[in-house]
Amino acid sequence: MVTRVSTMALYGLDGFEVTVECNSEQGIPEITVIGLPDASVKESVDRIRSAAENNKLKVFRNRITVNLAPADKKKTGAYFDLPILLSMLKHQDSLKELDTDDACFIGELSLTGELRSIEGALAMCLTAKRVGKKRIFLPLQNVGEASVVEGIEIYGMRSLGELLKHLKGEEIKLPTSSEKVSPDSIHPEVDFADIKGQEMAKRALEIAAVGSHNVLLIGPPGAGKSMLSKALAGILPDMTLEEMIETTNIHSISGMLPEGKNLITGRPVRSPHHTVSNIGMIGGGVTPHPGEVTLAHNGVLFLDEFPEFDKKTLEVLRQPVEDGRITVTRTGYKLTYPSRFMLVAAMNPCPCGYFGSTQRLCTCTEGQVHRYVSKISGPLLDRIDIQIEVPAISYDEMSNPERAESSAEVKARVNEARAFRRQRIEKLGIPYGSADADKKENCALSPEAEEVLKRAFETLSLSARGFMRTVSVARTIADLDKSESVMPVHVYEAIRLRQLDRKYFSNT
Repeated sequence: MVTRVSTMALYGLDGFEVTVECNSEQGIPEITVIGLPDASVKESVDRIRSAAENNKLKVFRNRITVNLAPADKKKTGAYFDLPILLSMLKHQDSLKELDTDDACFIGELSLTGELRSIEGALAMCLTAKRVGKKRIFLPLQNVGEASVVEGIEIYGMRSLGELLKHLKGEEIKLPTSSEKVSPDSIHPEVDFADIKGQEMAKRALEIAAVGSHNVLLIGPPGAGKSMLSKALAGILPDMTLEEMIETTNIHSISGMLPEGKNLITGRPVRSPHHTVSNIGMIGGGVTPHPGEVTLAHNGVLFLDEFPEFDKKTLEVLRQPVEDGRITVTRTGYKLTYPSRFMLVAAMNPCPCGYFGSTQRLCTCTEGQVHRYVSKISGPLLDRIDIQIEVPAISYDEMSNPERAESSAEVKARVNEARAFRRQRIEKLGIPYGSADADKKENCALSPEAEEVLKRAFETLSLSARGFMRTVSVARTIADLDKSESVMPVHVYEAIRLRQLDRKYFSNT
């Protein structure tokens, strides 16, 4: 007789159903697991043996073959322990009638039969719902992140014994109710009110936050580039529930969900060191994992000391910045990860940091300056919508006692502009977040704004990409003004926010 128990497995950021088939026959007691299991799955035999013995369950009396179907997909992880053991237990007379047809089971077993937390519980729960399962049983520690999924009963179990008592009807547990979530109140490390001066840079970051535009900050050491980037987290717009689930799913599968946090409700801000490798940036490896560009999905990827990153590592950013996703191809797999993030880069204008400064003499030669800035290629620079100079702060600005506008005030405007933007796009019949929303024909430019754009295109020799990104920034500025049409003033500001490449990168 063959028994079957359903579970879920992970492939990249997606889940797929796995049917655990168990056949028991007369022979020397042993268990064989087939169906492309990796070492962690094969080791489950010893964990299962110990857990069964410590719970007085006799399952190793015959020759047992366990098949993980579909057999053409590799299975990794220790969360197959529980479904494998249940499929074996269903061969016993007292447990043959266990009701498992509409349920799936996930969990790693300790040697005593306790259930340990797993990675990727949210993705598995979403998959279970998608394939039509009515119930999902998983470790109690993972119930929180799974509880945001509606339409499926979620049972958190502490141990194998507790699960068996529930299935046999001896001690019924109630399912966990779906959790209602709302955005967290973000307390940024730096508040905009704490930053003296730099009004143009603050305005640029506000525009970028509304439209998720990429930003490059250039200025001397101590001008406030890092402070501005840290303050950006406090003005990012609230996340939608869909974005929260996407972000939580990525961090859960990566094993990076913060302890005690069931759902990520604030936009992630990733700040990798400039020594990060290509794989660390885009993902991959022998066992595939998401990289920094995916961990920053729906949030910000901040690259400080931009030219210090390896040039090859910077060049791999071109696809995710442009497409909002990254495809990783390695021997044995091909995965596509989401990577819709806001790139914020900060850099000095030269190795000493004072090229172009009016307050301190630059000690670099012309060749040193050129080699330094040429690490940023033209195609990558062309993908950065907003390029802002962050000058050194003057004494008058530092000593000004007047408190600047707070991050909370700026964020309120950003949320209002996002709401206006969403309504405007939905009126056009375009899905929010679609690349079509920023196409010129959907941006409602006034005739006067069209004329300004035409002159800018001819005078500044904009590339096609540079032209479209200027239009997109102008449309975002109009959204901040709650204007249905893009006016000349919006275009002028967008052009002014994209001119530093001619000062610092004209010869790259």
